[in-house]
Amino acid sequence: MLKSYKTEINPTLEQIQKINKTIGTCRFVYNFYLAYNKERYNNGETFMSGKSFSVWLNKEYLPNHPDYMWMKEVSSKSVKKSIENGCSAFIRFFKGQSKFPNFKKKGKSDVKMYFVKNNPNDCFCERHRIKIPTLGWVRVKEKGYIPTTTKNGSRIKSGTVSCKAGRYYVSVLVDIPDTEKTQLNDFGLGIDLGIKDFAIISNGITKKNINKTAKLKKLEKQLKREQRCLSRKYEDLKECNKKMKGEATRQNIQKQVLKVQKLHHRIDGIRTDYINKTIAEIVKTKPSYIVIEDLNVKGMMKNRHLSKAVASQKFYEFRTKLEAKCKELGIELRIVDRWYPSSKLCHKCGGIKKDLKLSDREYICECGYRADRDFNASLNLRDAKTYEVA
Repeated sequence: MLKSYKTEINPTLEQIQKINKTIGTCRFVYNFYLAYNKERYNNGETFMSGKSFSVWLNKEYLPNHPDYMWMKEVSSKSVKKSIENGCSAFIRFFKGQSKFPNFKKKGKSDVKMYFVKNNPNDCFCERHRIKIPTLGWVRVKEKGYIPTTTKNGSRIKSGTVSCKAGRYYVSVLVDIPDTEKTQLNDFGLGIDLGIKDFAIISNGITKKNINKTAKLKKLEKQLKREQRCLSRKYEDLKECNKKMKGEATRQNIQKQVLKVQKLHHRIDGIRTDYINKTIAEIVKTKPSYIVIEDLNVKGMMKNRHLSKAVASQKFYEFRTKLEAKCKELGIELRIVDRWYPSSKLCHKCGGIKKDLKLSDREYICECGYRADRDFNASLNLRDAKTYEVA
């Protein structure tokens, strides 16, 4: 069974330089691949695949352009992976699954250093450190999180090293021997996701909206203040450029950008941690199946009054992580159609209340049934007859 692990690492200064150099080279090669194919299209030539581009780059372009031989100074696996990522982006565009691939910009795009296990001495993991090709042994901050190589026959297949807000992370794909399936209980759970409350579960548990806590409100207020300060520095840079004195202002901007990135990263980490704990609490009861609704998040984001609240709830991340956890434990995850009237349906008599408004927080049926609107929806989801298994 393959399972991914991500944790923060503490590289040395020399290792940081190698990571930054590899990431910069991968970004350059990715953009070069995109620009080269755009040029071929403008000249009426056919599209060049990633494999053909890699051969052309190593055998034709670099020998004739020695100024670009610095591409050979980093891991060849990382460079090839960046070309493959560019080819995959083009393929998704040709199939109509995504827009035309964009160029990656330094400091804004998420570019990673890829590595793969080539020989038995690579990707060796101990309790407090991990051996990464071209970097050597790198210390891990969260000791014992990644399974050691000698434990239960676990083996690291591949991984990536990334940088976010000045902090470095390693993500590895570990091949773990299959374990016995968890003994599940004979009941199911329905989960109704919302904005007022994050998740209302059919067993009576309600997970509050993490964004309404005092800690996150304080951080968002601080973020707004730092972003306002960054905006002022950009305005000052325009004035300094007119006077040819903008170097000091640029350095101050880089410091301020890092402050904003760290706040964004901290807020995102708090929300992600809340989602992980919520999923752990749900699967801890060991239900035989879990039912959620196929939310139209893209349509909800078009509402300018709700877009920020919807984005901060991270519904898609919750669904993907819940799906992975259910697959790991053998729990059946059922997806109910988005048009299923879970909120308007009476759980007791089965009647549909068509005039139910969004402001009605309590469901009152003519049969005398009264319940919280979202709790009634979670019960209807649990007992839904039409669904798809994820």
